Amino acid sequence: MSNQTSNENLIDDESNTFQEANPYTPGAGHSPPYLAGREVEISSFRKHLHQEQILNNVVLTGLRGTGKTVLMEDKYKPIAQNEGWAWVGSDFSESSFLSESNLCLRLLTDLAVFTSCLSVESQDGTFGFNVEKIKRSLSFDFLLTHFESQPGLTVDKLKSTLELVWPVAKSKGTRGIVFAYDEAQVVQDRPDKEQYPLAVLLETFQSLQRKGAKYFLLLTGLPTLFPRLVESRTYAERMFAIQELGRLSPKDSREAIEKPLRKTRWKFSAKAIESIIEKSDGYPYFIQFICRETLDHIIAHPQDCSIPMEAIIRKLDSDFFAGRWENVTDRQRELLFCIASLSSHEEFSIAEIVECSKKEDFTRLKIKPFASNDVSQMLPRLIEKGLVYKNRLGKYCFAVPLFSDFICRRFFLQEGVLSQKALFQK
Repeated sequence: MSNQTSNENLIDDESNTFQEANPYTPGAGHSPPYLAGREVEISSFRKHLHQEQILNNVVLTGLRGTGKTVLMEDKYKPIAQNEGWAWVGSDFSESSFLSESNLCLRLLTDLAVFTSCLSVESQDGTFGFNVEKIKRSLSFDFLLTHFESQPGLTVDKLKSTLELVWPVAKSKGTRGIVFAYDEAQVVQDRPDKEQYPLAVLLETFQSLQRKGAKYFLLLTGLPTLFPRLVESRTYAERMFAIQELGRLSPKDSREAIEKPLRKTRWKFSAKAIESIIEKSDGYPYFIQFICRETLDHIIAHPQDCSIPMEAIIRKLDSDFFAGRWENVTDRQRELLFCIASLSSHEEFSIAEIVECSKKEDFTRLKIKPFASNDVSQMLPRLIEKGLVYKNRLGKYCFAVPLFSDFICRRFFLQEGVLSQKALFQK
């Protein structure tokens, strides 16, 4: 290690050469070099796989950047497969829920990836009275043909098709089948179109699980997901165990920072680690982002062993937050600024927003006060844009981590607002 002290440098370089690749991987669904702090959730998922009869499925929820996709793909999937479960699924898209038939097509397409290697005996009576038994692959075409030939409603057709598959899969030693879907917050029924794809999904799995079929539903998404499930079918409260991912503890944050560097030439100083934890607030994505940008800076400027935090925050604003900010109106921005200026913006109510907007500070900023009706009409629009979600009755939260800090930074840059920065300094 060099003789430079950690008080002077935020990164200690052990060799003065920089040849290894940067190990940090910020990005949507990108696997980090070390997944920290999710042992409780992993243990809980294992227990759910050991159910004799499926009584609890899992909803994995959290804000953007908390590692939901990584946990599902890098941990849950191999655990399930190693314990004899088949794993099918993909990302849900809005098109998957435009209609009940679209949902069924999505499920059958994903299931066929697994079932195409299975076969079932069927009878072919085309030769007079001679009935010949032949084996047919449970391909997508076979599943779709069976689905379309069944009587009844869409949900009846889907139940019948999945009921056909399970005994065949079980006879081949399959312990169960996990249907795993990411971005499931897009799920919704469409009463105006008389289409109820979410209800079909829940009713199908609840019915088959009650009959003993080992179909396990794993849905991953933003915090708006579970309320939508319950809104569609109230028994969804009893169908799912909720795993909510939040910020990492200081200990887990430290491991997420330090462990990726163990096989490299670099090491963060204690002061650097404290700074990264503070600025990231323990959110996995921001830890990865700050660490990667810092190492890229060191590689490009070996004589400057410091964290260029101001430059990193500007890049984070541009890469992560700006697109969301550009998607709202000026009046919506003022509402978001009021929320960000609350003493506690972790959770807020309409009444708190209205009261805050009446303060003299906002009058000086030429922000007109908000009435309750104004806020009540605007919050659903912000929910649709994925910026806010309803946490519980009468309470709301930001759907994007550290969004309040970004809002204040952005607002202070506007003309006439910069001088007011001290009023709202975090």
